[in-house]
Amino acid sequence: MGKFKSFLERKNIVITGKRYGVDALGAMAQGLFASLLIGTIISTIGQQTGLAWLVEIGDFAKSMAGPAMAASIAFALGSPALVLFSMLAVGAASNKLGGAGGPLAVYVITIFATEFGKAVSKETKIDILVTPLVTIGVGIGLSMWWAPAIGAAASSLGEVIMWATTKQPFLMGILVSVIVGMALTLPISSAAICAALSLTGLAGGAALAGCCAQMVGFAVLSFRENRWNGIISQGLGTSMLQMGNIVKNPRIWIVPTLVSAITGPMATCLFRLEMNGPAISSGMGTCGLVGPIGVYTGWQAEIAEGARMAVSSADWIGLVLISIVLPVLLTMVLGPLFRRIGWIREGDLTLD
Repeated sequence: MGKFKSFLERKNIVITGKRYGVDALGAMAQGLFASLLIGTIISTIGQQTGLAWLVEIGDFAKSMAGPAMAASIAFALGSPALVLFSMLAVGAASNKLGGAGGPLAVYVITIFATEFGKAVSKETKIDILVTPLVTIGVGIGLSMWWAPAIGAAASSLGEVIMWATTKQPFLMGILVSVIVGMALTLPISSAAICAALSLTGLAGGAALAGCCAQMVGFAVLSFRENRWNGIISQGLGTSMLQMGNIVKNPRIWIVPTLVSAITGPMATCLFRLEMNGPAISSGMGTCGLVGPIGVYTGWQAEIAEGARMAVSSADWIGLVLISIVLPVLLTMVLGPLFRRIGWIREGDLTLD
């Protein structure tokens, strides 16, 4: 047992929840951002400006989602070069064979293939052959065996959540908004979760509401301590910056979470806000305004398909209210109340 443990340490194979549930999932979201998401934005710009070459660039970027996710995860797991490069083929296979639930298939299979590749890396004199052979063999073999089932399971779960949201928009609006919003602030990836579950439609709108509530909420709540730097870093960056302060005083998390519980059902019941752009956008919130941009790209896709005639003023009002205005106003009401009763103290929200 001691020799095996020593071998794992030497190979940098760390079997922990943080390594697989935080590091790998967060890296996966970055890979999605650098391929599918940015490609969608570029394609949308090209469609709106009539520049076909931009659409083509965007389509190329979107087509590389699988390899980008796999390489990002392998990088986060500390892969040697040959393992990292081999993951491009694994990511392409697992994403394609996983279908609509491809991102989850990539996530699971990449972890296994990466660790097997790391285990054999530099163990032989023909490492240039052995490491890619094992990594690709394990990765694509598992993709052919597991990916369709993993993808179908993820897709089914996402469909159940979206179906439940249409049937019970108030309750599910609260649950999806709060859970995905909290995932965004935690050191895991809400974007990767939404992508893995293909969370779009009304449920995607609720997820967007929750993420915006957390980011804008913390930015406004901590304005006294962090001023405009905090508005930018949290409102356009990530509310995850407050995680250290949450550990010290968990009660500072109540206000943004309450805001998400209010704006979530408003998004589903009142404004009928749907995210029909890339599923990853559902879990991005106001980070680089990716969430609202995702809603807009969904509108444009619906117009192109004939499912929507045009974007109405009511659509724009709902999007702006849910994404920015309501989180600001609600936080300005609840924040002072929590400070007054002593649940939020001076300095509790200060960022280093």
